[in-house]
Amino acid sequence: MPIKSDDLTASSVTDTTRHVVQEFLAARMAGDVERLVALFADDVDWLLAENPAVPWIRPRSTGAECAAQFTELADHTVAEDARASVDTFLVDGTDAVLMGYLSGTVSATGKSFEGPFALRLTVEGGRITRHHLYENSVSIAEACTPS
Repeated sequence: MPIKSDDLTASSVTDTTRHVVQEFLAARMAGDVERLVALFADDVDWLLAENPAVPWIRPRSTGAECAAQFTELADHTVAEDARASVDTFLVDGTDAVLMGYLSGTVSATGKSFEGPFALRLTVEGGRITRHHLYENSVSIAEACTPS
């Protein structure tokens, strides 16, 4: 079956999305906030369930605000206890979905949180325009609440 030019275009869009998401993951692992700012678009569709008990969870809409979430998370958790694993990485055109498991400990309370997560990212023009994270917000809120 011959390859059509539309197939090549769709394939290159998917390849770009995969590459940007891999760069995003590498920057997160390295704590490279400057690189994260560059990877996020100027305006981002950010979704993370509001959770007033959790200091690093708040509305965000700019690339700089989105990248700052990493620093804020690190400021409130114990680095040695932070864990995240990705067991699924799906890419279709401009969209990517990562699923896995995360855990950590809140510095102020010494309490741990854990649970599965799903992250939907959209990449347009080589930058992340959507960041929707679904996680165990109850476990995180409980870990942030003093006894």
